[in-house]
Amino acid sequence: MDSFHRILVAVALGALSCAALAQSVSSEQVKGLDEQVQDIKQDVLAISSELQLLEEKLLYPSNTQVSLFVSLKGAGKLRVDAVRLKLDGQDAEHHIYTFKELDALQAGGVQRIHTGNVRTGEHSLEVTVIGKTGDTDFQQVATYKFKKAVEPKLLEIVLDRSESAGKFIQFKE
Repeated sequence: MDSFHRILVAVALGALSCAALAQSVSSEQVKGLDEQVQDIKQDVLAISSELQLLEEKLLYPSNTQVSLFVSLKGAGKLRVDAVRLKLDGQDAEHHIYTFKELDALQAGGVQRIHTGNVRTGEHSLEVTVIGKTGDTDFQQVATYKFKKAVEPKLLEIVLDRSESAGKFIQFKE
């Protein structure tokens, strides 16, 4: 091998080792940047959560707040498709359920379906549940009277899908 080829091989080996060094440095830098990005994402999520709580306190003060929740119990053939709520005769909420939402409810989850403001005193809630039992359409309406005091009001709408349940829609304060 002449000296030109030796120099060429040495330069090539040097270039390869520099490329390997640059690659290891850049992958370490990428890891560092990735960790910083993850930290920033966590901070943003925490700030977003705090802002949501502050917004809720501002929009729904405790002396007028009413929150309505939906839960499922029982294992009947009834499939819930939608729930419509009327509070004091006014439409408050209409929710159409996705498969994932129903799956979460069947697994014991509780959904906050509505949060709003009402004055202290007597109020009425009308709940309409729309769904299917087998191939037939199902619709049931139930009303509930409740009294709102100064503290926040929490009301659970329990949808009992068991065959023995005469009343499909039940209420729990």
